[in-house]
Amino acid sequence: MTSLPNLKLIITLWLFSCFVGIGSAELDPNFYLTTCPLALATIKTAVTTAVLEERRLGASLLRLHFHDCFVQGCDASVLLNDTDTLTGEKTAFPNANSLRGFNVIDNIKSKLETLCVGVVSCADILAVAARDSVVALGGPTWTVGLGRRDSTTASLTAANSDLPAPFLDLDDLITAFSKKNFTADELVALSGAHTIGKARCTTFRSRIYNESNIDSSFAKSLQASCPSAGADDKLSPLDSTTENIFDNAYFKNLENKAGLLHSDQQLFNGGSTNSLVQTYISDPLKFKKDFANAMIKMGNLSPLTGNEGQIRTKCYQVN
Repeated sequence: MTSLPNLKLIITLWLFSCFVGIGSAELDPNFYLTTCPLALATIKTAVTTAVLEERRLGASLLRLHFHDCFVQGCDASVLLNDTDTLTGEKTAFPNANSLRGFNVIDNIKSKLETLCVGVVSCADILAVAARDSVVALGGPTWTVGLGRRDSTTASLTAANSDLPAPFLDLDDLITAFSKKNFTADELVALSGAHTIGKARCTTFRSRIYNESNIDSSFAKSLQASCPSAGADDKLSPLDSTTENIFDNAYFKNLENKAGLLHSDQQLFNGGSTNSLVQTYISDPLKFKKDFANAMIKMGNLSPLTGNEGQIRTKCYQVN
């Protein structure tokens, strides 16, 4: 029979292990404060330099984080190259010939490995780089929780199924985001990321030639560079007014029937999200606040923590 003192000790140890388990699963903005104190400054400098050299990279780095987190959670699986034993996510339909900025992430990782060997994860680099990219283009800042670890697996299947396509209607968009525990309002806020960046002709060709809820002059201007056949990779800005500034112009475009993608215009097409689009038009500060909060939530999608996964030495391959 277990004595009372021993029983108390067992209960104490059990409670301690529970609290330790809970704590290890939580992300902490100060995670690298002692192990790599220059980590955040190093990432910020590299991102700001890259974005100043090519402003489109701001959108590219933000998109990398999004495409990472929506597949297996925020685990840097999106960065893995294909090998004989691993199929990565780079060739998935939403990613192939589309994702970019990998060289910036590799450069940051190389600098951090020089500073603090085996400490800073690629998943955390993606999360911080996304925030710093938005800030570099005039957008809001937010506190990034840290302590993610990197996956040793990837999922081409999930990348093809879980990432929302540019052809989706509103109900399907809401469903895709709700699967990741986002509300319809958060869908609208996160879609505001399309205030920066570009899209390929193949993603909006059908809209500019076949849809009626589009401004005719806007459609005609796009048809000049995106023919009805060919030129699939020809780029046009997602926000035709201020493509390199993180502002609320994207929502103004929707009100004017000048959303580039079918999925963009669905947010303002007589449905349940119309009113929030109009709110963001009249209150840009609310948009930026809501966007920042939604990004914090996205950065917390199923991260690997504690002893899960690994800290990759090179972001494009498993150790």
